[in-house]
Amino acid sequence: MNWEIPIAERCRKIDASGIRKVFELAAQRRAQGADLVDFSIGQPDFPVPDPIKNAAIQAIQADRNSYTMTQGIGELRGKISQQYKERFGIEPDGVMITSGVSGGLVLMFLATCQPGDEVIIVDPYFVMYKHLVTLAGATSVIVDSYPDFKLPIDKIARAITPRTKILMINSPSNPTGCVYDEKELKAAAELARKHNLLLVSDEIYRQLAYDGDVASVVKFAPERTLLLDGYSKNLALTGWRLGYAVGPKPLIEQMSKLQQYTFVCAPSFAQYAAMEMDSCDLESKVADYRRRRNLIYDGLKERFKIVKPTGGFYIFPEAPGGDAKAFVEKALAKDVLIIPGNVFSERNTHFRISYARDEATIRKGIERLNDLAKSF
Repeated sequence: MNWEIPIAERCRKIDASGIRKVFELAAQRRAQGADLVDFSIGQPDFPVPDPIKNAAIQAIQADRNSYTMTQGIGELRGKISQQYKERFGIEPDGVMITSGVSGGLVLMFLATCQPGDEVIIVDPYFVMYKHLVTLAGATSVIVDSYPDFKLPIDKIARAITPRTKILMINSPSNPTGCVYDEKELKAAAELARKHNLLLVSDEIYRQLAYDGDVASVVKFAPERTLLLDGYSKNLALTGWRLGYAVGPKPLIEQMSKLQQYTFVCAPSFAQYAAMEMDSCDLESKVADYRRRRNLIYDGLKERFKIVKPTGGFYIFPEAPGGDAKAFVEKALAKDVLIIPGNVFSERNTHFRISYARDEATIRKGIERLNDLAKSF
């Protein structure tokens, strides 16, 4: 009698991450001695700041290694509450610490979505959104924002049905690096009020902005917005899995309840270490990324159609010939690792570059990509 391992249908509907596939391929090529220009993985290339490292070491040595309260340590939640009040001029309703923004997304979708519900996602989108909606049993409604990647308010309005429950907002965006302005966000808030929607604002790249401050939809609809943010990108704590959620208390309470049975709590040492965030110099990092943004944009704009990014550390060019998958394969043959746009999109026309790399690597990549574009 043959026996099959039981695999849930929800898992069969979810593909393995295309980003991780490239990540694994990069490791293989390096082991083979290839001279790689790796523009694939989106993580900071600077080390964790010393004040954070030292605080983490002190927390570990002080035996702060046990479970914390499910919703996170009071000191860090208090600090986040104060920052929120300073930014928006109001007291937050509910605050919890999550295992990265990704952990917050998992909890949010499980707490809010059920079969039959719809979630509006703007295309291009962060790779996790669509699959986490599927995991929660709901349906993604994808709304196209090409070619300028602005928030497509009219299209969003037409996509809303009686089943729509959530509008996802990601600004600065992964993968485009684009930032929504206050006019767009105000219009989104008005739609949410009209149709009784929850707004979920993923702002993990907020502190990496190059042409002015990043606006937030919280300003226009705090009572119906869940703000997700964290420390992976601004403090380079990608492996520490530390984020937070701020929003309506009833939702935060449900997310915290679910965290009891999933992540339990965010890593304890990381929570204590993040208390030293004010000791870190981010201005020099932002200035560095701005220079790299200008370098990659100016270096590619003559041969590629590109929208200039204003935040994060991504740029999303259109592939010559219009077939991103084919272009990515040709780039790989030239030892340039980039991510095909269909990982983040229903289209296969663009590709993502992470310019969180040193300038010498960026220049080398620009040269190789421009040489490749000449053949199209």
